[in-house]
Amino acid sequence: MSSAVNKIRIMSVAENPIVGDIDGNLELARARIREAEAQSVDIILFSELFIIGYPPEDLVLKPAAVLDCRCAIEALAKEFKGGPLILIGTPWRENDKLYNAMAALLNGKIELRFKHELPNYDVFDEKRVFQSGENALPFEFRGTKIGLPICEDIWLEPTCRKLCENGAQI
Repeated sequence: MSSAVNKIRIMSVAENPIVGDIDGNLELARARIREAEAQSVDIILFSELFIIGYPPEDLVLKPAAVLDCRCAIEALAKEFKGGPLILIGTPWRENDKLYNAMAALLNGKIELRFKHELPNYDVFDEKRVFQSGENALPFEFRGTKIGLPICEDIWLEPTCRKLCENGAQI
């Protein structure tokens, strides 16, 4: 008895975006997405807060910077409407709350997942600037439910456990 295998080609981008260079980071993302398209990649994965650079520190407290990031994400969603699933980190303001988000861009649409576990030690002070995500929901891509834990979410069990409880397969 054979079972169908849902193959998904994933490209992980190993770049070092420059903190505050939103336009430059956007151009870098565009170049890598074009490479992914040329290689028939299904999913291209960028790092946490790629669009603004990491760690952004107080830069995310400037409304114009967060708005520029949102515009960059919206531009990518529109420009690569027929391309691979793009997973890219960005700050995101929603309902007057600021989140460390992973944006999933597909078919011109933007779906967001927010980081849960915000570090607050050594050089990290995310609790000071970001709100914690409230739920850990996977999203569906070609029949597969994908969880999107962001950085520290992977290190600590609660977020990954909740993603599994909510049906995440990857």
